[in-house]
Parts: sequence; C-alpha cells; structure tokens
Amino acid sequence: MNTPSLRRLESDLEVNKTTLHNWKKNRPKLFEFIMESYKNKDILKKHLDLLIEQKQIIEKEIDLTKNRIN
Repeated sequence: MNTPSLRRLESDLEVNKTTLHNWKKNRPKLFEFIMESYKNKDILKKHLDLLIEQKQIIEKEIDLTKNRIN
C-alpha cells in the first residue's frame, strides 16, 4: 500500500500541508496512526471488492442452475 498523497490527506482531514508537516515532525505517533488507518481502509476496501466479486460469481451460478432446472 502506498501512502496517501498530501492532497488526499488535506481534503480528507480538512487541514493544510503545513499542519500535516507539523504533525509528521512534532507528533509522529499521530501521523503514523493516520497512515495506518489509511492502510487498513485500503485493505478493507480490497476485501469488500473481493466479496462483491464472489457474490456476482455465486449469483451467476445460481442463475445457471435455475436455467438447467427449468
């Protein structure tokens, strides 16, 4: 997972670049927490995408089975 861009962080957190740089320098634990949160968010999104894909495959299989029965 790549770290989010500063622009993305700015808009998501509603802060400016200076604030982000200050957090990185003066509050590294907070900044690291934010980065980890984005990593977790991306992992959850990937899992959700996989679940949606599996759902679609299962729905296709159900439709095929229905058609065979009829």
